[in-house]
Amino acid sequence: MAYRKTVASLVAAAALMGTSAASYAATDITWWHAMGGKLGEVVNQISTDYNASQDACSLTPVYKGGYEDTLTAGIAAFRAGEQPNIIQVFDAGAATIIGAKGAVEPVEDLLKANGVPFDIEDYIAGVRYFYADSDGKMIGMPFNSSAPILYINDDAMKKAGVEAPKTYEEFEAIAPKLKEAGYIPLVQSHLPWEFVENFKSRHDLQFATNNNGYDGATGTELVFGEPIKNHFTAAKKWLDEGLFGYYGTGWGDNQQPFNEGKVALWIGSSGSFGGIADTVDFPFSATFLPYWDAVEGANTASFIGGAALFAMSGKSDEENKCAASFFEYLTSPEVQYMWHRETGYVPVTEAAYELAKKDGHYERTPAAEVGIQQLSLPAGEWTKGYRMGFYVQIRDVMNRELGKVFSGETSVEDAFATIKADGDKLLSRFAKTIDN
Repeated sequence: MAYRKTVASLVAAAALMGTSAASYAATDITWWHAMGGKLGEVVNQISTDYNASQDACSLTPVYKGGYEDTLTAGIAAFRAGEQPNIIQVFDAGAATIIGAKGAVEPVEDLLKANGVPFDIEDYIAGVRYFYADSDGKMIGMPFNSSAPILYINDDAMKKAGVEAPKTYEEFEAIAPKLKEAGYIPLVQSHLPWEFVENFKSRHDLQFATNNNGYDGATGTELVFGEPIKNHFTAAKKWLDEGLFGYYGTGWGDNQQPFNEGKVALWIGSSGSFGGIADTVDFPFSATFLPYWDAVEGANTASFIGGAALFAMSGKSDEENKCAASFFEYLTSPEVQYMWHRETGYVPVTEAAYELAKKDGHYERTPAAEVGIQQLSLPAGEWTKGYRMGFYVQIRDVMNRELGKVFSGETSVEDAFATIKADGDKLLSRFAKTIDN
């Protein structure tokens, strides 16, 4: 009888323990992302460390392919009611996810509702408003943020006896000497991002009507004036004279000649710093994306590139609390500094930037600071970013038409006329898909 009582007591205790364990089970949340390779390894490490830092939430990162694949999967999942808690969306897709009615919870609202302190001024200047609405409310949490900067082959500069240019006028002065020294003077890796979008920002030029699209989709149209047309006229001349190299729309196609030591100056992403440091066998440095001194108002800050994290709607209070908890962890100075140090992407908060400086990171690797410094340059009326739907397709139009300029198939004037016409049609189609 005593034995039976003992067994019954153990069973009851086990049941009670099971109930207690269930009541304290961690809340599961998922994070869909587009970071492959080494970047994916860092994402996995951040997730593992977050899970180890607390026991209320369990975060599972899921690689969904490239940027466009991840966005497409996220929209489809939302329509099916199977969306993740957090999704990474790249700069060109921001308008699509924000414009999908009811798809996301503004990150600023999410944090405040869950008791997480939030002040947009805590973020570095260049990232504060790119993923915000027209009133300045942050909708997406900046994550892998970068700036287009000028990488420098120091050996090439030394051999040609020149200094790296700050302006395109200075580039035109030194380019023949770099060519004579046996180098391709300049290449770039992404025409829409570096030679169009950030040309607009570095020269404080309007990119689209309706406040660059932030004030609504209806009636938004692209704006192209003489400065950007003059820039591509100059670039085509450089190409014809052997002062500029263009190898197609593939990022790696244009970066590879720089990595091989054939190119003196390469316009690439500040987020490429870590990979370059591990790849090239020559000394390199970096400086700001050049600008035309002749354009009035030039030398303002650049747009960011990369992606942000969005909290998808339709989740329980417990899951939203965990999403807010993860965002708080992710933006802590220590985690942001680790992300910056391991990948080359900029730290998105002022506190993380200060931690990196205090640790001597930029004394050891000066080029790692250039992107942050460029994003912290004086702002202008048109430097916070743009918000345009179907922008992935608009970039495709730019790549197509600007590639034709370089191949001699069309003129600069005709290329931009086509970009505007086709781009405006896409913007109009997007406006019909959303409620403004």
